[in-house]
Amino acid sequence: MNMSLKKYRQTEQVKLSLGKPFFESQGIAIYQGDSLELGSQLPHSLFDALITDPPYCSGAAGTSVGADPAKKYCHSGNTLGRPSFGGDFRDQRSFKYWCSLWIGQALRACRDTAYSLVFTDWRQLATMIDALQAGGFCFKGLISWDKGRGSRAPHKGFFRHQCEYIPWGTKGAVPRLMDRGPFDGCYQIPVLQKDKHHMTGKPTPLMQKLVQCVPAGGISLDPFCGSGTTLVASALEGRQAIGFEASEEYCEIAARRIEAAQRGELLKFERTTAA
Repeated sequence: MNMSLKKYRQTEQVKLSLGKPFFESQGIAIYQGDSLELGSQLPHSLFDALITDPPYCSGAAGTSVGADPAKKYCHSGNTLGRPSFGGDFRDQRSFKYWCSLWIGQALRACRDTAYSLVFTDWRQLATMIDALQAGGFCFKGLISWDKGRGSRAPHKGFFRHQCEYIPWGTKGAVPRLMDRGPFDGCYQIPVLQKDKHHMTGKPTPLMQKLVQCVPAGGISLDPFCGSGTTLVASALEGRQAIGFEASEEYCEIAARRIEAAQRGELLKFERTTAA
């Protein structure tokens, strides 16, 4: 099948199920709304991968629904102008149940042998591995992301929490690839403030590496796309992607970043408050 026709058919299938997206351009689309509501409407057996960075809810037990994540993720609560976000309040049991729901929806929407890559931290690592399997993916291993020695530690007695993790799995057997792979199991990529548009945003170069598990011209799903880094990386790497995001403000940020990426540019984050 002609690649452009394949891309058109895949994105049209999503539009038939979900309606008009918030943003759409060249095989990349953003839908504004709740991930569970949107995920329940996805067509079956379409996506080549689930690649996402959900709220970690790490250390969230006892916090209120309305608690501002800025107090947890930003030094002295200073977001430098980055919008806040919701969904980071669940305790560990409800977090596992919630994750198994949207992972199960993604499983139905994925093709056989599709990949699942979901970010988490050290506190929620075992929980996310459980949720990945409860949702129906076969757990195959662990990818580490080393953020570097700039990661904070409470005091000198601590080992730095400088790694985050990506449990990965597949829908059924791991595909035997001829055109790409094997993929690295550890990435050492620093966080650059000019590339960080969300207070928990991941580096674009990291996401560019991860989306390469998707075949050229293939399509991935990101149910928590935030500032759109998975979608930006997909545009840069010649892949398609569908993202869900509850915040209209982040949908707008993601759309601007995708448009820039499709011009071959990386939109830089600009601080709006003093550090």
